[in-house]
Amino acid sequence: MQLNKSLKNHNTFGIDVQAKFFSEVKHVADIDGLRQQAVFNQPKLILSGGSNILFTKDFDGLVIKNSIKGMGIIKETETDIFIKVNAGENWHDFVLVCVENNWGGVENLSLIPGQVGTSPMQNIGAYGVEIKDVFHSLEAYHIKKAQIDTFTHSQCEFGYRESVFKKALKGEYIITSVVFKLSKKPQVNVSYGAIQSVLEAQKITSPSIKDVSDAVISIRESKLPNPKEIGNAGSFFKNPVITKTHFETLQKEYKNIVSYPISDTQVKVPAGWLIDNAGWKGKTFGNYGVHKNQALVLVNYDDAKGKDIYNLAEEIQADIFGKYEIDLEMEVNVL
Repeated sequence: MQLNKSLKNHNTFGIDVQAKFFSEVKHVADIDGLRQQAVFNQPKLILSGGSNILFTKDFDGLVIKNSIKGMGIIKETETDIFIKVNAGENWHDFVLVCVENNWGGVENLSLIPGQVGTSPMQNIGAYGVEIKDVFHSLEAYHIKKAQIDTFTHSQCEFGYRESVFKKALKGEYIITSVVFKLSKKPQVNVSYGAIQSVLEAQKITSPSIKDVSDAVISIRESKLPNPKEIGNAGSFFKNPVITKTHFETLQKEYKNIVSYPISDTQVKVPAGWLIDNAGWKGKTFGNYGVHKNQALVLVNYDDAKGKDIYNLAEEIQADIFGKYEIDLEMEVNVL
């Protein structure tokens, strides 16, 4: 147990705030041990990789850092393999293990920062793939009941960057492990974003999952700042879904507006396009701003305050609504 612990190295924005109490758990038994201490009655924050959080103030309570490691095969069929991965494992490291073994399904999710435990909570996604596409089940520790519960796919209630753990069960569980169902005979998905273009430039006509993973890594490295070099939490806003009628109205004024069909009546508009078109891309405000290569990414250049970045996000939201009558929802958790 540590007191007044700096969280600067525990969030990818690099915001220097303090936790009143800080404890790292490496085994489920460590959580049981914490429950026996009076400090467990404090307000609690479960922290994984800190890649989807913006701290605007010190945390006046107990921060529990989830560092439960380990992974292994639990079941195989002729076509599929089921991998159980503990929550504290690094997400990208897990993806690389899958790619190396030709287990298909997560290669499009290469280089996403964070830990495995938060992947189902956020239903992380990129380049046409979401966690729900490869998810089988998970185990989670019920904080009040001190028991491990298993959640099936349907019980997780996956949505766009959403799950039951961000809504009805928020703050009630600590995810301890996730089981993924991956393919031993993978079919690659190269139809989304710039993957196909990268492969064509490399003259790859029959890509392997490693080729796809390498392409995704290349794209992400060219567009997104490395959190180890510039503080950020990746995409700050969700891509909004609007009615087709609303989109057609916008299209009359903005001829080059980008969209992806969701249904006969709804389309998804890239938040990055909206922010870029509104003139925010590359804007700096002292030691923070909007990244020069990706308008979706807000950045901390040097010891910025979380409150300043949050205020910038609110300014962007107001401007986008004023220009397009579209509400931008923050993807990053703000504390």
